[in-house]
Amino acid sequence: MTKPKVAFIGTGGTIASLGRGPLDLQDYSAAGHVMHADEILERWPETALVADVIAVRYRNIVSPAIGFPEWKDLAALCRQVVIDHPNLAGIVIGHGTATLEETAYFLNLTVKVAIPVVLVGAQRPSSALSSDAGMNLVSAIRVAASPDARGMGVLAVLNDEIHAAREVTKTSTLRLQTFRTPDFGVLGHADGDAVAFYRRPIRRHAPDTEFDIGETQALPRVDISYSYAGGDGAAVRAFVAAGARGIIAAGFAPGFCPPGEIDALTEAARQGIVVVQSTRAGSGRTFRGTKLRQAGFLIADNLNPQKARILLSLALTVGSDPDVIMRMFRTY
Repeated sequence: MTKPKVAFIGTGGTIASLGRGPLDLQDYSAAGHVMHADEILERWPETALVADVIAVRYRNIVSPAIGFPEWKDLAALCRQVVIDHPNLAGIVIGHGTATLEETAYFLNLTVKVAIPVVLVGAQRPSSALSSDAGMNLVSAIRVAASPDARGMGVLAVLNDEIHAAREVTKTSTLRLQTFRTPDFGVLGHADGDAVAFYRRPIRRHAPDTEFDIGETQALPRVDISYSYAGGDGAAVRAFVAAGARGIIAAGFAPGFCPPGEIDALTEAARQGIVVVQSTRAGSGRTFRGTKLRQAGFLIADNLNPQKARILLSLALTVGSDPDVIMRMFRTY
């Protein structure tokens, strides 16, 4: 039987790392040994059992250092891989877990390929005892090759679970089950016998989006102000001084900030800076009550602050009309 063809793009991260021994579970980055995509596939030859996997070298970069330049590269690379290999079933991107959810959501809004794109990472390096790297990679390849994954937008696969890019978030520093989808749960599972989906994302996603980053050199600056008891808005004023065009308020649940921060955010909104109210809670919707409307704030719906920042940055490449931006937060 002919196996599906899947491209694997490596960007580094724990999944690509080799520590100093099987019990080096946390300080492995100090060893400085990070594999490229082809080396990862050689390390885990079981990947060949489920697909013909094409290794695509990008470059190895720690995920806390990943931002718009890398996101733009990856979106373009996905498109080029599809051009070079028109019979691809799907694409898997190996990624560090620190910013995996942000890269996944950015690609979910910008990548222009019709085949599944799946992000995968690991909590333990490939050299570790009981590493999750190999199984996560095999599962991600199987999901990317599954016809049922088409039309789902960008996905994340770890710990046998399939998550939507818009909703997944990292919830624990070290546990293998760190990636979760608050409120709604997983889309499905990659089990030993089958890839099984049980629900579909309904928000608009790649490739059918209005965002075109092909000629974009840099995203408009959007910062996140994190609320805490006694916050006085100093961070907000610093963001304004730094040239922010948008600010995400990571407020108390269900969407409030301390008085000093509210004052600073209100002044920022008066200056034409787009302020979007999110929460630090990790789940649930914000609502646009009377005070937020009077202050000119928009709302992030149920996007967490880091994903609201991505959507607002992309929205500002289209325009700054509040009604248009609110439509985007309802759409994506």
